[in-house]
Amino acid sequence: MNKSNLAGVLPGYTMKCVNTTTSPILALILVSCLVGTVNAAESYPAKSVRLVVPFAAGGTADIVARILALKITESWGQQLVIDNRPGAGGNIAAEAVAKAPGDGYMILMATVADHGIGPSLYNKLSYDPVADFAPITLIASTPSVLMLNPSVPANSVAELIDLAKSKPGTLNFGSPGNGSSHHLAGELFDSMAGVKMVHVAYKGTSAALIDLIAGQIQLIFDTLPSAISYVKSKKLKAIAVTSPKRAQLLPELPTIAEAGVPGFEVTSWYGALVPAGTPESVIRKLNADFVAAIRNPVVSAKLVEAGAEPVASNPEQFGAFIRSEIRKWAKVVQDSGARAE
Repeated sequence: MNKSNLAGVLPGYTMKCVNTTTSPILALILVSCLVGTVNAAESYPAKSVRLVVPFAAGGTADIVARILALKITESWGQQLVIDNRPGAGGNIAAEAVAKAPGDGYMILMATVADHGIGPSLYNKLSYDPVADFAPITLIASTPSVLMLNPSVPANSVAELIDLAKSKPGTLNFGSPGNGSSHHLAGELFDSMAGVKMVHVAYKGTSAALIDLIAGQIQLIFDTLPSAISYVKSKKLKAIAVTSPKRAQLLPELPTIAEAGVPGFEVTSWYGALVPAGTPESVIRKLNADFVAAIRNPVVSAKLVEAGAEPVASNPEQFGAFIRSEIRKWAKVVQDSGARAE
C-alpha cells in the first residue's frame, strides 16, 4: 500500500516520511496499524454503545439524547443505550467518559454545564474538558426566554434596560441556583446592558417561577422547554430569547441581541464527545452517523417540538465552539464571583 492509497482510505490522514527501504520492519508496523484503524471503523459498532447523559431522565438533555438514539439505533442495527448519570453539574458523567477506553463505545452528551461553565465554576475538576475528549458534533441548542412578571412596566428589552438604569438594584431576577446557566445569563445581561439587577437563588426552577408569578421577583432567564407553557398561557410576559436567532417555537419574540444588546448570546447546548485517543476513523464515522440523524426531517421536527434547535457540525467546529464557550463563561463566572454550591 503506497502513500496515495493510505490517504485515500483515511480522510484527513497526513503521511509522514518514512524510509521504507532502510526500515522494512517499521514500514510493516506502520501499514499494520493503519489497516487496523480502517478495520476498526468498518466493524464499528460491533456491540451496543452507551450515550452518557449528565442529567436525570425527563430533562431536555435526556429528551434530545433519546430522540437521536432511536434513529441512530435504527441505522446501526446496534443499540445506542441512554445511560443517565446526574450529579455535580454534569461532572460525574464527564469524568466517567474521560476515563473510559478510547474505542467509541462510551459517548458523552456534553452540555454547557460540564463543558462551558463548569471548568470555571469548580475549583478543581477530575477531567480536562478539552484534552481528555475528542469532539464528534454539536447536536442542538436551546435558547432561554427572558420573562417578566406582568406587573413590571416594561414590554421590551430596551424598556427593561431603561427601567433597570432608573432604579438600580431594585429589579430581582431568579435562578435555580448559584452558577446555573439561568444565573449567569442574568449576570451577562447586567454586564453587557450596563445595568445592576439582584440575583435571587432558589432550589430549583419551579420555586423561582412560583415566586415570579407571585411578584416576589421581577424576571427570569428560563430555558425554552420550561418556559413555553408560561409564555403560551400568558402567566408571564416574554419579551425576548437569548439565542443568536429567533426560536422556531416563538418566532414572534426578538433576540436580546436584536432588541438592544448586540452580541448577547446564551444557549443551553448538547453535543457528542468521546474519550481522547479514539481512532480518527471511528470519530469520522460517528460524526457522519450523528449528523445524518440530526438532519433527518423526522428527528429535526421532534427536536424543534422539544424546544431544541438542531445544529450538526464537524468535529473541528465543535472543538472550537467548546473552547470559545469555556473562555466566555470564565469571564462571566469571574466577574460575578459565582462558585459551585
